[in-house]
Amino acid sequence: MTRYFEVEQRDGAARLGKFFLKENIRTPYILNTRKLDSPESAIIDSGTLWRYNSFEEAMENLRDIRKKAGKDALIISPHQDITPDAPLDLALKLAERAGSEAEFKGATGVIYIPGQKVKEHDLYVMEGAGCLENNARRFLDTLIEMKKEIAPDTAIYAPNICTPENLAMLVYLGIDVFDNTRAIIAGHNDIYLTSAGQFHLNSLTELPCRCSACSSTEPSDLLKMDKKDRASILEEHNTNAMEAEASLVREKIRAGTLREYIEGQCRVHTWLTALMRLTDSEYEFMESQSPIARNNKLIATCGESQNRAEIVRFAKRIQERYTPPEADVLLLLPCSARKPYSTSKSHWKYIKALGKSRKFVHEIIITSPIGIVPRELELTYPAAHYDTTVTGYWDAEEKEWVASCLENYLSQHHYKHIVAHVEDAYRTICEIVAEKLGIDIIYSSLGNVTSPESLKNLRETMSELCTGRKRSNEHIQKDLIKAVADYHFGKGSGYLLVPEGSKIKGPFPKHQVFMGKKQLTTLVPQYGTLAITIEGVKSMLETGKYIVSIDDFVPKGSILAPGVLDADPAIRPNDEVFIKGKKAIAVGRANMSGNEMKRSNRGVAVDLRHVKKIK
Repeated sequence: MTRYFEVEQRDGAARLGKFFLKENIRTPYILNTRKLDSPESAIIDSGTLWRYNSFEEAMENLRDIRKKAGKDALIISPHQDITPDAPLDLALKLAERAGSEAEFKGATGVIYIPGQKVKEHDLYVMEGAGCLENNARRFLDTLIEMKKEIAPDTAIYAPNICTPENLAMLVYLGIDVFDNTRAIIAGHNDIYLTSAGQFHLNSLTELPCRCSACSSTEPSDLLKMDKKDRASILEEHNTNAMEAEASLVREKIRAGTLREYIEGQCRVHTWLTALMRLTDSEYEFMESQSPIARNNKLIATCGESQNRAEIVRFAKRIQERYTPPEADVLLLLPCSARKPYSTSKSHWKYIKALGKSRKFVHEIIITSPIGIVPRELELTYPAAHYDTTVTGYWDAEEKEWVASCLENYLSQHHYKHIVAHVEDAYRTICEIVAEKLGIDIIYSSLGNVTSPESLKNLRETMSELCTGRKRSNEHIQKDLIKAVADYHFGKGSGYLLVPEGSKIKGPFPKHQVFMGKKQLTTLVPQYGTLAITIEGVKSMLETGKYIVSIDDFVPKGSILAPGVLDADPAIRPNDEVFIKGKKAIAVGRANMSGNEMKRSNRGVAVDLRHVKKIK
């Protein structure tokens, strides 16, 4: 738990933070290696162990640095040149001795050693990070192990690895602090760094940058210079390129679009692409930090997009939490470019063709990369918030993923009749699933799903089949709210928030649930989430889910992490959560995951909306 570092904003594992030192330093941050030993710096690196003749000399120097720098500087204890394969006893001795000397005298940073008892430091060094470049699996395993052990509001420093091309990916994984070591080394080797890769100076005809170091010179001019002068200019450019990339990444985090950026940026180097793919395979690591909804579109432009935590989570929750309405007939439909689907021209044609038969039918939309979307969840993030490349061509992995989602659903839920009003890849997917499960699917489209002939056939087919259970408008509205509630809070939550005897008020999509004169919840159409009232909270507290426990105080405005006694580990950023304390109950939106709430010492855990004192 840190005293000098606070995470202010998150985008999955990536975060914007702030060090409260002699000057406020915002992360992701790049340390200037040439100034790290200056007592005037806010962050001071006490250097490599090997510069000292003994541990005692290193500790004495550490005390001297603290005396000169003061308590409002962060001092990183001796750590450099300890590779991942260095003798463990040497690394342990260094970390324990260096850490204990400065632990309670100001902000401190120490090397992280696997198996070491983690203390309360403000920064941990991922030692030997540079040695793990091009070894994506070991790099990721090392980082995830480190993340599990240290407090979530502690900064991570990865030395000697950052370049303009890999900075975005490293930040995406949750690293906060870097240095410009690679920029300096590259400059002295006539290497010109860019976010698109590195170039040897003699291979360039012009400089693809207009920073202060590049704007008034050309490669031919630099090659004529003295090597030292040339290295100085290249070092300045390389550092500028890193700083520019860091600024761009910070803006991407603020916008919530870092994932979209790294899906393109990782193509610069094969090990970065491998790192992204391996990260996606670590579902629990990424999903636990991914918000339940974002205020921007999810842009899916490549095969890896379907492996995003938000998309996999949506599919898993349909499989694990969703209960379909009682209906004998299932209608499978293609997606549309416009979201929510029911506002699109094509879906209005389907709805009009169904006519009175629609009250007998359950609708599911087939789409890539989401998989399948029950009509009740078409507002819920990311179903109404994604955009993807439309070419008419679906690759094999795309078909396999969507088919697996449909197969999982149909293997759990059974219908008397299944009708698919689809063509092309959508039909191929339905045929694959039908063959695997041994079920019959009726195809109503006659070549073009929106042609008059196809719509007429859809109407006649559904009219003939729909003779079973009929649902009223109120039942359809209640099914929608129940599905959204179960999606966000788990199976059974819908019956608590939409109990027997409740009434739905307000037109779609602004439904409100009332029990008598008391409002329980409101559908938030922007994200397909629910805004629970205090009356609704009283019902939800019975489940024990999505609860944040606090001590005997009445919260106002927000709840800070130190005020959290316990929190449901299922809580994700932007979740609706229920506050339970001895003096009050409340409801609000989570700013961090439940795990972070319990383990953090700084930061806003929950933004409150309603609070009620307990008498």
